[in-house]
Amino acid sequence: MASTMSYSLGSIGVVRGIEDQRYIGLRPLAAQVCFHAVSSVKAQRSMHIKASNEQETKVKSSGLSIEECEAAAVAGKFPDPPPFVRLSGPKGTPVITPQELTKRPRRNRKSPSLRAAFQETILSPANFVYPLFIHEGEEDTPIGAMPGCFRLGWRHGLLDEVYKARDVGVKSFVLFPKVPDALKSATGDEAYNDNGLIPRSIRLLKDKYPDIVIYTDVALDPYSSDGHDGIVREDGVIMNDETVHQLCKQAVSQARAGADVVSPSDMMDGRVGAIRAALDAEGFHDVNIMSYTAKYASAFYGPFREALDSNPRFGDKKTYQMNPANYREALIETEADEAEGADILLVKPALPYLDVVRLLRDNSALPIAAYQVSGEYSMIKAGGVLKMIDEEKVMMESLLCIKRAGADIILTYFARQAAGVLCGMR
Repeated sequence: MASTMSYSLGSIGVVRGIEDQRYIGLRPLAAQVCFHAVSSVKAQRSMHIKASNEQETKVKSSGLSIEECEAAAVAGKFPDPPPFVRLSGPKGTPVITPQELTKRPRRNRKSPSLRAAFQETILSPANFVYPLFIHEGEEDTPIGAMPGCFRLGWRHGLLDEVYKARDVGVKSFVLFPKVPDALKSATGDEAYNDNGLIPRSIRLLKDKYPDIVIYTDVALDPYSSDGHDGIVREDGVIMNDETVHQLCKQAVSQARAGADVVSPSDMMDGRVGAIRAALDAEGFHDVNIMSYTAKYASAFYGPFREALDSNPRFGDKKTYQMNPANYREALIETEADEAEGADILLVKPALPYLDVVRLLRDNSALPIAAYQVSGEYSMIKAGGVLKMIDEEKVMMESLLCIKRAGADIILTYFARQAAGVLCGMR
């Protein structure tokens, strides 16, 4: 039965953001809450909150007063209760003596309402950061290895995708550029061009949607003619301190354009402290740093590198990204990033590294991020296309597991799709 509660607007203040009512009931089994403004202005204005859209059930009244009903109850004038019937199992079910168990955990799982009440991990669109690929073109170009993802034209496609994501509650985005080959160089100087693709896109987004949070990637690989995250010495060694110098200029350029969070993904030693000092020196004290603290040299990045055309021209990234076999080493990176001023710590990839997510969660008070990378995304998409798995269920379960492991935010290409599920949309 529907119930309606009335509150005086004068006593509780004006409720804003009614258009964002989809955030209420972010789980599919939650009730839909509808707000109804009173159409006529009376002596005392009120707001009505209707807790259900079901029709009220008509119950025939006996016409008795409360006193008469109470008297009937005292006199016991009610029909006898129906006989108790214990339900039986199918034919052949053994007759046994029940176990003498004081604890039966299944009791708390016996109905959807109880399961919802005791659910320990809750996903929300606010937990998602949506990675978006952008390029200089006007048209959106599909990425073959990542079904449903595109290189978005920065003038139009980017704005449209952000608009659709905001509509289902996603308000955090991280941008990755596909840089023309003609702008790439051995030292990645295009990374700190104040009028480059990323700064232009940040300014456009902030002008159109000032409420969103923009994360940026701080690394040289999209801008490097060698495809590495740092400057490559003539003998193939990735130069650490010289690279950090470039990264500081890149982070300041992004902050100047309006980035809220800069995210060094390069895995150079000492880059967090250097970037923090560079930002502060330019007056960007409020710009956050999300450090890729435990970024592993993973095979799961393949589709991403196709999206940005940023595969290393030679060798691999094992001299700066972490060994997938290592666990304790993540604590060394955590301690360094915390000491240098990181605001958020990130683990990449996510699902194959949930033990590392939990390790950082248990050893740091900072927010923990996890990146559900392109390989994780593409495997779920491929399994769904081949009808080997239920794409939507596996998508939601994977995100829930990442959150359960300890991640506060999740960078995921499923952000808009998953947020639509959480909001009861498809």
